[in-house]
Amino acid sequence: MRVPGSRVGKARLATAASAAAITWLAAYAFAQPAGDSAQPAGVVNAQRAWQNWTLNCQGCHRLDGSGSDATAPGIAETVAKFLRVPGGREYLIRVPGVATSPLSDEDLAEVVNWMLWRFDKEHLPASFKPYTAAEIAPLRARPLRLEAGEMRRALLSQADTAGSK
Repeated sequence: MRVPGSRVGKARLATAASAAAITWLAAYAFAQPAGDSAQPAGVVNAQRAWQNWTLNCQGCHRLDGSGSDATAPGIAETVAKFLRVPGGREYLIRVPGVATSPLSDEDLAEVVNWMLWRFDKEHLPASFKPYTAAEIAPLRARPLRLEAGEMRRALLSQADTAGSK
């Protein structure tokens, strides 16, 4: 006799829910920003970049890039602002989670380029030049530590001031 709520029934329900959630998450996370059909600059394979983001970054920065005080700061509608100020471009690669990522320099450049496009396309400067593996390597060799949070605040303050002019 089959009992509602049995382990088998719950397992089937969990499997179906997981499949639906994965489909929704993939559609949400890989979706292009509204009104954009272009391939992100510096991204050879957007699906690979999204997969690398999902496996290496999303756990702390969350699906929507909102982050949290307990794990990692939000990047949604903020991350490309760093590109507006001196030292900001370098900062993005030297933050601990990026600099110490297990990804290769090439894959990391692709993920960062994808992330800028996916989470903050509105603030990407018109003059944006995609990160390259050659640029990533020396920057991640000098990761930020305790100073990362204060540097983030200072750079964002500068970016906000520059953006209001």
